[in-house]
Amino acid sequence: MCSKRWLVFCGLILVSTGCSVAPAGEASSRPELQALGELGQQTSVPSAPLDPSQTWIVLLGTGTPGAEPDRFGPSTAIVAGGTAYLIDAGPGVVRRAAAAAVVSGLAALRPQNLRVLFLTHLHSDHTLGYPDLMLSPWVLGRARSMQAYGPPGLESMTSLLLEAYSEDIRIRVEGTEQLRRDLLAVETHEIQPGVIYEDSVMRVEAFAVPHGTWDYAFGFKLITADRTIVISGDTGPFEGLADIAMGADVLIHEAYGADGLSQRQPGVQRYHSTFHTSAIKVGEIAEQAGVGMVILYHQLHLAGDTADEMLDQVRLNFSGEVAYGRDLEVY
Repeated sequence: MCSKRWLVFCGLILVSTGCSVAPAGEASSRPELQALGELGQQTSVPSAPLDPSQTWIVLLGTGTPGAEPDRFGPSTAIVAGGTAYLIDAGPGVVRRAAAAAVVSGLAALRPQNLRVLFLTHLHSDHTLGYPDLMLSPWVLGRARSMQAYGPPGLESMTSLLLEAYSEDIRIRVEGTEQLRRDLLAVETHEIQPGVIYEDSVMRVEAFAVPHGTWDYAFGFKLITADRTIVISGDTGPFEGLADIAMGADVLIHEAYGADGLSQRQPGVQRYHSTFHTSAIKVGEIAEQAGVGMVILYHQLHLAGDTADEMLDQVRLNFSGEVAYGRDLEVY
């Protein structure tokens, strides 16, 4: 499996960093990529779609509550066996998935195929894309209803969001679109630590994490035939994570720059050190767990820490491969 990634800026410019790509002129054989080219963008593409029989990590969004134009809200797709298993639904999740489907060739990421979601917690930056995920794939032809797994409070949130869009739903069902209301139904599952999902290709285990004053926040361990992936969710320093992630192929972990935090006001330092984890600590956890690779996401640059500086902070304690995750990278 190619361990490097393809990167799209704003969903339109794709750069290969480790695998072969087709020359720009060859992209015209794929109509959807030709359409991107007609927008005046320079586009390079993988020479062939990614192998759907393997497990792929797709960073749909790596952002924070900050409105950064090149980082959409936090959302990660683990694609295996023809299904995209989404972790969190930050702003832009559906359009980011659509862009990733084009450049990767993974049909599971097409909007109409998005139907399985796991929410780490109910912070707004992780859930603002939730109504989009419920409604847009439905409008675009989703053939099966959606399943959502998350903390207590998810059922109420889901019900209230559908109520908020009730007039839109009524028009689409009763008007000329004639959409099926049953395909909009969302089957919610309020979770506790343990195995929360299992099908023929994927097993998902939830574990509680300390995220400041939230009563319920989770990370997830996703296990397929060829990869074990642990994603931290938003969490403060959590020693138990090393045991949970022991021997995992990939640890996807949020992080803030330790140097930057030290330059902020005491109140800011207290908040972030309680709600989040320093890049230095991520390295310690990864080394204890013996993971194969660390991918940083949901990175907080609190006082100008660069990407390279954050990677160096992880490497102080971790001897394995480290990547600074960016939107639409595929691992």
